[in-house]
Amino acid sequence: MEDLSAPTGREPGLTAVPRPDGRSPRALVVGATGYIGGRLVPRLLTAGYTVRVLARDPARVTAFSWGDRVEVVTGNATDADAVARAVDDVDVLYYLVHGMAAGKGFADADRRAARTVADAAESARVGRIVYLGGLHPEGAALSAHLRSRVEVGDIFLAGGVPALVLQAGVVIGSGSASFEMVRHLTEVLPYMPAPKWVRNRIQPIAVRDVLHYLLGAARVAPGVSRAVDIGGPDVLRYGQMMNGYAKEAGLRQRPIAALPVLTPRLASLWVALVTPIPAVIARPLVESLQNECVVKDHDIDTLLPPPDRGLTSYRDAVRLALARVETDTVETSWADAQVLAVPSDPLPNDPEWARRAVFTDARTAHTSASADALWRVIEGIGGDNGWYSSPLLWTIRGWMDRLVGGIGLARGRRSRTRLGVGDALDFWRVEAIEPGRMLRLRAEMKVPGLAWLELRASPEDEGARYDQRAVFFPRGLAGRLYWFAVLPFHGFVFAGMARRIAAAAVGAPAPAR
Repeated sequence: MEDLSAPTGREPGLTAVPRPDGRSPRALVVGATGYIGGRLVPRLLTAGYTVRVLARDPARVTAFSWGDRVEVVTGNATDADAVARAVDDVDVLYYLVHGMAAGKGFADADRRAARTVADAAESARVGRIVYLGGLHPEGAALSAHLRSRVEVGDIFLAGGVPALVLQAGVVIGSGSASFEMVRHLTEVLPYMPAPKWVRNRIQPIAVRDVLHYLLGAARVAPGVSRAVDIGGPDVLRYGQMMNGYAKEAGLRQRPIAALPVLTPRLASLWVALVTPIPAVIARPLVESLQNECVVKDHDIDTLLPPPDRGLTSYRDAVRLALARVETDTVETSWADAQVLAVPSDPLPNDPEWARRAVFTDARTAHTSASADALWRVIEGIGGDNGWYSSPLLWTIRGWMDRLVGGIGLARGRRSRTRLGVGDALDFWRVEAIEPGRMLRLRAEMKVPGLAWLELRASPEDEGARYDQRAVFFPRGLAGRLYWFAVLPFHGFVFAGMARRIAAAAVGAPAPAR
């Protein structure tokens, strides 16, 4: 299916220019599993680049449809040895990471990573660095996250490699955090009490236009090293963005009242309450709206021509994003790109459990359906499909998580039918998947310990067997008390879940052909 939300990479001015020896130029993408990076990589490949990615978890890369077409260097941007390997023989380096959800110390981590990459790129004589930064007014007091993004851009500009820093504001596209915030605020609230920043002017940009500029940046003249603003054709107030969404979604216009008492912290908690965006992500988004963010000049037009079709209007960007949501073809999502909990080690093998405290809940059920039918139910679990047991208890657990600053159930899932390693699934994340056989989820809700849920489908002589195992490694006394507090509910939740998944497999639809 042709992508509705971005250039293909075949457009004139976006295709790769071969090296003097005739080989394809090499692009390194740092942040390839993120929201923008996951869309940029396939377009670089289509444009004729040889692509290398730097990733902490190679399994996250292989989960993408393009994962087998790129070279993977394992490591992160603060690992000098890994970065040195990654930048070797690279023509253009895309830096698409930042510490939005990294918590305290994110600015130091961003600074350290940027300097590591900039130094390695200079040593390897990389031709160009392209960084996607944040649109901001000059001379204004900026939020900590926006200051950090500006600082990262300055580090690249001060280095020995020509850098192009593209400064974008609110990015509108299916699965983007900004789009999801607008969408859910508008759909959930018939009346919107909002902070005073709802009256600030901002200049959103469609994700397809961001990708156009990123692709074109690789072909900017070698001597250019500077920051430039990019934005869409519309300058709007945030309230106008919400009502523009309402028009495209067929909803009534929403009355909006600006309240001076809502601080960024309170506003982010309010956003976290009524949207899937957790407070740790909502706060930097809200803080970025404290100032008017409008493109100061159009110098970008002297470096890169706009798309042949013209820049995408806000309403058109919303329409394209809604089409992706409605057809279940969202390419990447903010939820899949952000690991909100501290990454845990993969689930240890059973013999290793002797070295630590562990609690388990194991269930088995049998079904007359085939193992393939059972797997389709397993792979479709969560999101709108639910968890096949006591919706009330799952809902209560989700709200409890939101109340203590967790992500709750509202995050849902990117696709209604497909899962890959790294995908977000309500308050779980896919840690491992063996198609047709096993799905392992790691908990990202707030719990005093580490938790996993593993679901398996196995063929039998007459049907299939369903195995379900919940594993919890408690942290201290609080973890043990937590497990025993929820133990009485396991009979309702986990036992019912096993029975209903096995029963649902009998009526599972045939796979699409």
